[in-house]
Amino acid sequence: MQTPQTGETPEILIQSLYETDFYAWTQSQAKLLKHQQWSLLDLPNLIEEIESLGKQQRAELRNRLKVLIGHLLKWEYQAERRSRSWLMTIRVQRRDTQELLDENPSLKPYLQETLQKIYEGGRDLATGETNLPRKTFPENCPYTLEEILNDSFYPGEPATDDVME
Repeated sequence: MQTPQTGETPEILIQSLYETDFYAWTQSQAKLLKHQQWSLLDLPNLIEEIESLGKQQRAELRNRLKVLIGHLLKWEYQAERRSRSWLMTIRVQRRDTQELLDENPSLKPYLQETLQKIYEGGRDLATGETNLPRKTFPENCPYTLEEILNDSFYPGEPATDDVME
């Protein structure tokens, strides 16, 4: 069926909308889903976008843990430079990581299988931000997932009261 205004089929218009106005395309797809107009859905792009959403959740989880691990390494290996800023970064990353895992519990097994890769990114972050040689930090992740996510775990010597409070 062609539209009277353009002579194009709805499928061509939907594909064009996907390429020219993504937000409008998402709203159009949602409306079609709500009204169960299955034959008008842009299935190839819809499938791609749904898969992409899952990948984004995994990427966000990896990024949060990289930052968290990097700061745990900085906390442990540059104890003399500990600050409230580092403490708050650790706390925020833990909280946000836990929220992400609560909302996406199927990501938990993914964490264990990718921890070493995430650690390497955290190690790079710590190396860059401390100016310490890369070899300063262990080659393999020295922390368990439980420790990384534990609100009371701070590696190395205990923090002083002025930093913690």
